Amino acid sequence: MEVRSSIIAVLVAAALLPAAKLRAQLGQAPLSAEKVRTSIRQGVDYLLNEQSGRGTWDDMTDYPGGVTALATLALLEAGVEPSHPKIQKSLGFLRALKPTKTYTVSLQTMALCAAEPKRDRLIIQQNADWLARHQIIRGQRAGSWSYPLANGIGGDNSNSQFAVLALHEAERVGATVNPAVWRLAADYWQNCQNPDGSWGYQPVPMPGSGSMTCAGIGAWVICSGHIGKPAARADANGIECCLPPEKDDVLDRALAWMARNFSVRGNIGQGGGGAQWHYYYLYGLERVGRLSARRFIGDHDWYREGAEFLISQQDPFSHHWLGQLHSEDNPHIATSLALLFLSKGRRPVLLAKAKYGPDDDWNNHPSDVANLTAFTEQQWGLNLTWQIIEPAAATVEDLLQTPVLYISGSKAPQLDGQEQKIRDYIDRGGFLFAEACCASSGQFQQGIRQFLDRVFPEGEYKLRLAEPSHPIWRIDKLVRPDSPYVGRLWVIEYGCRTCVVFSEVDLSCYWELYGRGRVESYPEVVRQRLEDANAIGLNVLAYATNREPKGKEESFPALDAPDLADQGARGVIRVAKLMHGGGCNDAPGALANLLRAASQGEMLLQVSGEQVDLRASDPGLLRFHLAFMHGRQDFHFTPEEQAGLRKFLENGGTLLADAICASKEFAEAFRREIALVLPERKLQRIPLEHPLFSEAGEKFNIQQVHLREPAASGGEANQPLRSKVQTTAPELEGVEIDGRMAVIFSPYDISCALEQHEALQCRGYTREDAARIALNVLKYSLAPDVGATRSASQ
Repeated sequence: MEVRSSIIAVLVAAALLPAAKLRAQLGQAPLSAEKVRTSIRQGVDYLLNEQSGRGTWDDMTDYPGGVTALATLALLEAGVEPSHPKIQKSLGFLRALKPTKTYTVSLQTMALCAAEPKRDRLIIQQNADWLARHQIIRGQRAGSWSYPLANGIGGDNSNSQFAVLALHEAERVGATVNPAVWRLAADYWQNCQNPDGSWGYQPVPMPGSGSMTCAGIGAWVICSGHIGKPAARADANGIECCLPPEKDDVLDRALAWMARNFSVRGNIGQGGGGAQWHYYYLYGLERVGRLSARRFIGDHDWYREGAEFLISQQDPFSHHWLGQLHSEDNPHIATSLALLFLSKGRRPVLLAKAKYGPDDDWNNHPSDVANLTAFTEQQWGLNLTWQIIEPAAATVEDLLQTPVLYISGSKAPQLDGQEQKIRDYIDRGGFLFAEACCASSGQFQQGIRQFLDRVFPEGEYKLRLAEPSHPIWRIDKLVRPDSPYVGRLWVIEYGCRTCVVFSEVDLSCYWELYGRGRVESYPEVVRQRLEDANAIGLNVLAYATNREPKGKEESFPALDAPDLADQGARGVIRVAKLMHGGGCNDAPGALANLLRAASQGEMLLQVSGEQVDLRASDPGLLRFHLAFMHGRQDFHFTPEEQAGLRKFLENGGTLLADAICASKEFAEAFRREIALVLPERKLQRIPLEHPLFSEAGEKFNIQQVHLREPAASGGEANQPLRSKVQTTAPELEGVEIDGRMAVIFSPYDISCALEQHEALQCRGYTREDAARIALNVLKYSLAPDVGATRSASQ
């Protein structure tokens, strides 16, 4: 089975979320990223094994092909490649279907869009035309869809939801949908919303349900997105930005209803019926969170809670899901709906838009980030999502759910009190992307500069103009040399990476325009500016994420972390960070992330998260068994520091060091200084047979690792910059004392990767392998005598 896989991230902060209550009620072990992936994989295997020889699942008389289309869609969204033989067989069956029922046509269309849309564009367009023709256009239910040929039964919100979803996916892959269809559908959904914000099954007064309210939210977001007026406009006279948006409370009232009634354990609301259409409700819940860009509904982390519930309900033997009523007692249907929640809901978050005061100045262009995300999806060939987050209400762990925090505005941003939180976010690998919009008078620029000065009080971390050689000008797409953005982008270099990009001119206005009308219809100057803005947005995101944004489940801890409140507790491992003059803080988050990885990964070590900065001459160094250091420049130990470090190493201490971005200057200085500290001993390459490379467990065998070489600067001007990765044996140097490696030094970068950032200009190990190397050293330092004994016997 060909399933898209993602690299397991070991450097992720644990988050304590409301789902812990549900976990306790269910008596389940903590949710982890591996549990989510395993559950999806097992559900995929179940469905694949259940496929008939014809490539179908449950060829039902009432809805021929409906379950087959649903199962095929679920498998594709779960990562099964379209080229998989069983997917090809089901696609062959679906292509032969003739349109007869709204449900089947809609699901067939979505499956073809998810598989091979270019090949099936004609069928997709034909289906879109069929759905448009079968939309009810008169009467109270105008704008809805129903069961065709069903003796005059009127439209309902379930059929209508599927039609909207199919038309949306069809248009995304290039099909044409008459704007009148969207307008009629938008009016329908707005008019049939209940006064309390919910929707029922019928567009008449009836109690709302979770499944139908989710249907209403998803359909409204899609329809209003197609017909709503953008906050920017372009014509022959130029461009207007920050236009006042259309006001309505449809989405706000619906989300408020969801928050008041939220649960994942049954279909909510008076019209929900609990077990009735439960999995159908969860399938809709995923769409609510993703399309509304909300990680939380009320105070509920909807994906985490839903994933915990579904994993607890999966059959432990066959690995299917089974509902209680109606069609959900068919395991093919229930399993497909469960997989759609787990798979689509875990789409990687590309960036989060910061919601802050004053008023709605944070959202002058409401579609900017959604459109930038859609553009990035097209360029990278990935399914991505984005979120809205309130920094004032968020924890650092919440912020770390997104690799990029985007701040936009025209007035001085009200971010007072968030400085330390943002600094902690950046220290742990986060990235800040800010822009001044609406041709602001300078209030935002002045305010964001003052805020960043408080985030980085150190003199060396200040905004400076991005140099022409910076990757944000060309990493994915070339920005024109005469672009008006040249000389208007500012960056903060933090250690071995850029951690802040600030545009003093509008980007969001042009992102707002993307997807609104045909780009070629805009004046040339607007087209060029839009292309520049998209290129800069794409390049910044590529730089910040390395084109590898992680699924939501990556933020789930492997296990509950031990209570380390008592830093002096017996058995708690503590690591010292050595201070020196060669850039000892140039990768400030490296050690903190290493300590988190040690406490949360497979090693499950009792590691203190407290970082202790010491000079080598500090007598307190002897209380630690491991010291860590890195740098980029030349440095010197004082005679007192040389003596202190010598005493530490000769009394059983271990020193781990690396040259940030393979700095030759630091490597030469380190070798010189260690020779002065231990003049009788020699720093030399550690042989690959040494237990350090393989004794930490099979998962951490590091005899073969991946080394990144810096991105080449030559080649065609419009070619994207990409670093090269080669598989090789790790190069570590060591000094042995009494049969153990007391000094372990990497001349290639480990620290930048530990910060969760692999700079294109940086030679060093990949994130995963840098973590494995560092964790191996940590574990080796705990029991070096075992390794020494084995090494001596070989």
